[in-house]
Amino acid sequence: MALITRVSRLLRADLHAVMDHVEEPEVLLRQAVREMDAALGEDRRRTKLMEHERAQLLSRERDAVRSLERTAEELDVCFEAGQEDLARALLKKRLEHERWHEGLLRRQAALDETLTDVRQRMAQNQARLDAMREKMELLSAQGVQDGPGPAEDLGLREGGISAEEVEIAFLAEKRRRSRS
Repeated sequence: MALITRVSRLLRADLHAVMDHVEEPEVLLRQAVREMDAALGEDRRRTKLMEHERAQLLSRERDAVRSLERTAEELDVCFEAGQEDLARALLKKRLEHERWHEGLLRRQAALDETLTDVRQRMAQNQARLDAMREKMELLSAQGVQDGPGPAEDLGLREGGISAEEVEIAFLAEKRRRSRS
């Protein structure tokens, strides 16, 4: 029974080693960089579209303000001339323009908020992409190492080794040496 257990462990270990070599961390990292680059490109395209829409909204908003000013002048003329029916029609027109203007302002505010969110996400993703490219360069420079190590870990954790990790390793090493 012990022999069968040992053989199965060896086969599993060999299978895991084969899988590690088949996965090729460098290839996986390149693919991740390509996917991140494509996602950033899509975000850039989306941002340009939103900026174009924002420019159009600003132009429409200026038109709405000019129209409201013109309607106000026309209302003054109507009231001075005693044309109440014409004034009512202009008031209806003014109310429509005011609603249109308010809608434009709401749409601008929503678009500005979305643009801010997309730009923040793009900045974060660009930082991650730059870090991944740096790791890819390190991996290419060092070559793929056998066994677990920085090449297979790919350093996906942020920040590297923390001060707490160093302190724990120091205390463990100190305790190990005091026992010897």
